[in-house]
Amino acid sequence: MKRGFYTIMAAQFFSSLADNALLIAAIALLIEMHAPDWMKPLLKLFFTVSYVMLAPFVGAFADSMPKGKVMLVTNAVKIVGCALMFFSVHPLLAYAVVGFGAAAYSPAKYGILTELLPPEKLVAANGWIEGTTVGSIVLGTVLGGALISPGVSGFLLAADLPWIDTGVDSPAEMAILVIALCYALAAWFNLRIPDTGARYPEQQRNPVRLVVEFGHCCVVLWKDKLGQISLAVTTLFWGAGATLQFIVLDWARAHLGMPLDKAAILQGIVALGIAVGAVSAARMIRLRESLRVLPVGVAMGLLVPMMTLVTTQWAAWPLLVLIGGLAGFFVVPMNALLQHRGHVLLSAGHSIAVQNFNENLNILLMLGLYSLLLKLELEVNLVIVMFGGFVAATMLAVIALHRANQRRFDSVALIGEPKH
Repeated sequence: MKRGFYTIMAAQFFSSLADNALLIAAIALLIEMHAPDWMKPLLKLFFTVSYVMLAPFVGAFADSMPKGKVMLVTNAVKIVGCALMFFSVHPLLAYAVVGFGAAAYSPAKYGILTELLPPEKLVAANGWIEGTTVGSIVLGTVLGGALISPGVSGFLLAADLPWIDTGVDSPAEMAILVIALCYALAAWFNLRIPDTGARYPEQQRNPVRLVVEFGHCCVVLWKDKLGQISLAVTTLFWGAGATLQFIVLDWARAHLGMPLDKAAILQGIVALGIAVGAVSAARMIRLRESLRVLPVGVAMGLLVPMMTLVTTQWAAWPLLVLIGGLAGFFVVPMNALLQHRGHVLLSAGHSIAVQNFNENLNILLMLGLYSLLLKLELEVNLVIVMFGGFVAATMLAVIALHRANQRRFDSVALIGEPKH
C-alpha cells in the first residue's frame, strides 16, 4: 500500500473511535435524564438521517476539493456536535450534528481509496479500512463504557483542575470531554493526508440540479447488474448492523443481567468478529471472486437466533464473534465491488454518496421498526428470531437475483474493467 493509505487509516480510526464512544456517552446522558427506553435507538436514527438528507450534496462536496481537506472540515463539524452535547443541548439533536459531519466525511474517506489505489488492491484496502473501523468500534464502545463506569469516571471527576470550575459534573460529561480529544487527534491526522492529484470537473452548485444528478447516479448503480447486487448486500448489512448494536444491549440486559457499561463490551465483541472476518476476506478473496461470499450472509442470518439459547457471558462471546466474523467476511468484498463499479460508472464521491444514501435509508427504516417493536413491548427473543430470519431471507433473494442476472449474460466478466 502507498504510504498515504496508512494516514487515512489512522484518521478514520480516531474519528470512528470518537463516534462510537460518543454513542455510549449519549445513551448515558439519556439515562441521567430519565428518558424512555425507546428513545435510545433514536440516537442512531438521528445520527443517520443526515446521510439520507445530504446524499445528493455530499458527493459533489467530496469531489470539489482534495479528499483530505474534506475530511478535516467534516471532522470539525463532529467536534461541534460533541461540544453541543457538553453544553446541555439534547443528546438527540447534538448527535444529529455529529451525524451531519459523518455523512459528509464518508464519501471522502472511501472515495480517496479509488483515487489512491488500483482496482486489484481495493478488496485488501477495504478489508483493512473495515478492520480498522471495526477495531475503532470495539475500542470506542469499550472506551465509552469505561468512561461512564463508576471507577473511571470517579477518578477523572476527582482530578478536576484546582481553582478552575470546568463545569464537568457527571460521568457522561467527563466522557464527552475525553471523546472531544479523540476528534482532535483525528483532525491532526487529517492534516497529513496526501493530495492524490485527482481532480474532477467543477461541481454543480444548484440544489435542484444536484438532486436530479444524484437521482441519475442512483439509477445508474441500481441498473448495473454488479452494482445492484453489491448495493443490495451492503444496504442490508449496515441496516442490520445498526439494529444489532441495540439488540445486543437489550439482549445482554434481559439474558445476562448486564448494565450498560458491561453490555457495551459485548457490542465490541461483535465488532471484533467483524474485524477478523474483514481482514480474513482481505487476505483470501480477490475482487473477481467477490460474489462467491453471498452464501455467508445467509449463514450469518441463520446463526443470529442462536442468541436466544445463550444465558452466560462465556457462551455469548464465541457466538457473537462468529456472527460478527461472518458479517465482516461477506460485506468487505461486496463493499470493494460496489466502490469499483461506482468508480467505473460515476465518480469517487458520487458513487459513495449513492451507497451511503441507500445504506442509511435502510438503517433509518430498521431502527424505526426496532423502536416500534420496543414500544409494543415485544419480547427480545422474538425480535432476535425475526431479525435473523429477515437477514437470511433477504440474502437468499439477492442470490436468486444474481443467478437470474448471470443467466442473461456474464456480469462477473465486467469486474476489473477501466473507468468509462
